[in-house]
Amino acid sequence: MNALQLILVVAGMTSIIVLLFSAFSGPSPTKESARRLSSLRFRHSESATARVEAQMRKAVAARKPKMHHIAGSGSRIDALALRLHRSGLPWTLSQYIYTSVGIALAVTILFFLKSGAFFLSLAFGLFLGAGLPHSVVGHFIKRRSNAFTVKFPDAIELLVRGLRSGLPVTETLSVVAKEVPGPVGEEFKLVTERIKIGKTMEDALQETADRLAMPEFNFFCITLAIQRETGGNLAETLANLADVLRKRAQMKLKIRAMSSESKASAYIVGALPFIVFAMIWWINPGYIGEFFIDERLIVAGLGGMVWMGIGAFIMAKMVSFEI
Repeated sequence: MNALQLILVVAGMTSIIVLLFSAFSGPSPTKESARRLSSLRFRHSESATARVEAQMRKAVAARKPKMHHIAGSGSRIDALALRLHRSGLPWTLSQYIYTSVGIALAVTILFFLKSGAFFLSLAFGLFLGAGLPHSVVGHFIKRRSNAFTVKFPDAIELLVRGLRSGLPVTETLSVVAKEVPGPVGEEFKLVTERIKIGKTMEDALQETADRLAMPEFNFFCITLAIQRETGGNLAETLANLADVLRKRAQMKLKIRAMSSESKASAYIVGALPFIVFAMIWWINPGYIGEFFIDERLIVAGLGGMVWMGIGAFIMAKMVSFEI
């Protein structure tokens, strides 16, 4: 084993150890203590000001990039379970892990039989085994979130009509759970079930807001908390919120339409080298097989992939806008 292969093996083993440690390690004691104190303050405070402040912090924090701290999860395992729940898929945590391991083993064996490079096949298998299920779950989360965003203004308007007809807020929530289809009805049904077992409406809505991690629902919770503190016409406030959410969705669609050409160009430019490489390798494996044997070509290929990743990251940031 030469020096380059030894370096690759050491780097791969170190990465695996770091990933395993990150996956099964919990939060730091200091952060956990601060989180518990904050949750206790929110739970036992009788002042609606504290609730509004907590809601504002959560709404602002939802717009910041996170690693694994999702909805108060204590570890990456808890965050993964929450991701599966948010996707709406009937997958369990064990099924997800078994699927990832199966994909990694299958890709590693097939790639090794085709190329003969064990460590490169292992790295490629681990990459696909970890990345492909994660991408699939992320796709379903995004699709469910978009479906929730589309129907959520209709649900708020239904709440407004119920309030104007004289129904209490908890009763209008039950009407929304029954009448609105899709993710909105499912989430409001969970809210009404929590209220029936003795939780307050604010706590039930806050649990849903933590799990969904969507700014739209956080705005809804903030609106209810502020109205409880200051008073006023709740129906009119919710009607204004529904109008704001519709305009926000329209702005997102406009941005999506304006950036679609740039995104298509980025997809084509980013995928073309890999497609050409795969086609040439499939047609004439001996011509391009040196990339798996020659050390200079291996280093050049890894360097090219790094630069391609940097370019894809920059292009993604150029067409990403916050609303």
